[in-house]
Amino acid sequence: MIRGMEATTGLEQMICFELYAASRAMTALYRPALDAAGLTYPQYLVMRVLWHRGPTTVRDLGAAIHLDSGTLSPLLKRLETAGRIRRERGTTDERTVWIHLTPDGTALQDQLAGLPAQIACATGLTLDEFGQLHTLLTRITPR
Repeated sequence: MIRGMEATTGLEQMICFELYAASRAMTALYRPALDAAGLTYPQYLVMRVLWHRGPTTVRDLGAAIHLDSGTLSPLLKRLETAGRIRRERGTTDERTVWIHLTPDGTALQDQLAGLPAQIACATGLTLDEFGQLHTLLTRITPR
């Protein structure tokens, strides 16, 4: 290796790797606040949807956060055990399961209300750059 030159891996030229690394870095920024609230990042995403939408079916929740039921079910079970949500079978169709916030789950909204702004500041991006990044990412994420 030549002095002053870093060894390359080829990864630094791959957009998919930069997205992966950026995703891990963003999740790490959330970790201290979420650990204090007793949530994992995927659980936080569930809570955000419920805070925004109110009671939601498991199916709609999975679609909103891009998780299949096999991944979502254990996550919901842990949230229910922690007293953050409750699951309820539909009255017209028992195959439909509704997810409701508990009072403890609702209280977390106030506790974590400033988190998105805090994370945005921690990235070091300007508001304009943050908006541009969001726009670009939504263009490549299937909806």
